Amino acid sequence: MSTERAATYGEVFAVREFRVLFGSFALLVSGDSIKMLALSVLVYAESGSPGLAAAAYMVGWLPYIVGGMFLLSLADRLPARGLMVVGELVRVVVCLLLAYAGLPVWAMLALVLVTGLFSPVFGAARSAMLPDVLPGDAFVLGRSLLGVTSAGAQIGGLAVGGAFLAATGPQGALAATAALSAFGALILRLGLPPSPPRQTDRRGSASGAVRTTLRVNRVLLADRRVRGLLLASWVPPLFLAGGEAMIVPYLGGQGKAGVVLAAAAAGMAVGEFAVGRFAAPALRERLSLPLAVLLGVPWLGFLAAPGVGWAAALAAVAAAGLAYQLGLQRRFVDAVPEDVRGQAFGLLSTGLMTGQAVGAALIGVVGEVFSPRLGIVVAGAAGVLAALALWRPLRPEPAPGRITAEQTPTRTP
Repeated sequence: MSTERAATYGEVFAVREFRVLFGSFALLVSGDSIKMLALSVLVYAESGSPGLAAAAYMVGWLPYIVGGMFLLSLADRLPARGLMVVGELVRVVVCLLLAYAGLPVWAMLALVLVTGLFSPVFGAARSAMLPDVLPGDAFVLGRSLLGVTSAGAQIGGLAVGGAFLAATGPQGALAATAALSAFGALILRLGLPPSPPRQTDRRGSASGAVRTTLRVNRVLLADRRVRGLLLASWVPPLFLAGGEAMIVPYLGGQGKAGVVLAAAAAGMAVGEFAVGRFAAPALRERLSLPLAVLLGVPWLGFLAAPGVGWAAALAAVAAAGLAYQLGLQRRFVDAVPEDVRGQAFGLLSTGLMTGQAVGAALIGVVGEVFSPRLGIVVAGAAGVLAALALWRPLRPEPAPGRITAEQTPTRTP
């Protein structure tokens, strides 16, 4: 368990490289929210199909599965700054093509899918750089700030995207996203120093990257400590996502559901900020298990069939439990080898993305067979059981060299 002095947000923001990563990340999340909303509207306008419009909204997340399985080693074999800049420029090109190339619906979806295969690589490069610029406890606070920023940028991006859609249509919203990405590329290029790759041996082609990715993924998952931390990071949010996926059918209206989902995003931001700001490093680690349990408990309140107000409050409290991951961050950095840190963070993100899709699908089946309300309750119960089953990786690790009760030899007569 960590006993070091807690860092402060002021110390984190004093680091120039973090301010660059922070600002570019806010632009990225806002831009992606606008892009997927505008793409959904554009596809619906072209096809008139609600199903295709929904698919367009989700299509940006699907490539994470493939990219995370086969391409993540590139995050350690190529310079991080260059990867992040290329990622922003790819988004510029994609948004402009979607807006003005007059592509048919199938081509638009294919473009987003293919270019999205490298999104996990770009994100992994950013995540792996964070412990370099923020050593020690400052890294955990940096992750906390990025979590708060992600929630706020999603809400702000959807609001700004809606305004652009009303004023300029989906083409104008996509053009605005391209401008945000171009600005983000400029910030990264001018604000970060050159960064050498973590692995100096870059022999081989794309097939070599695939083999390396598969090999390192196997090594990471074979390590008991790393595997436990990955499962502890992946599984509890799976059921949170399942519960949130049932909010729209439960309330029977997009407007009401939007209020509840916005409350969940706000709850996540408050939880991340409060635990990051007010909990010392050792306390964050002790809070991991109870906060992971908290992800599921509020959904059990849907047994009482709450209205919009109570549903929003319950969703906010549940999402606040996501702050449990702050207690795992330092342990995860310590557990993975430095030369594959980029791939390790990419694998972590890929599992989170995949788990959210799996959770929504599983709980969706329950909601379809029985009822959305029962689906939400099942998600809560499963979330609580999952957190309790993962108590070993969720509880604090003993300090190095400290003898625990289990390790103390018994005295024989």
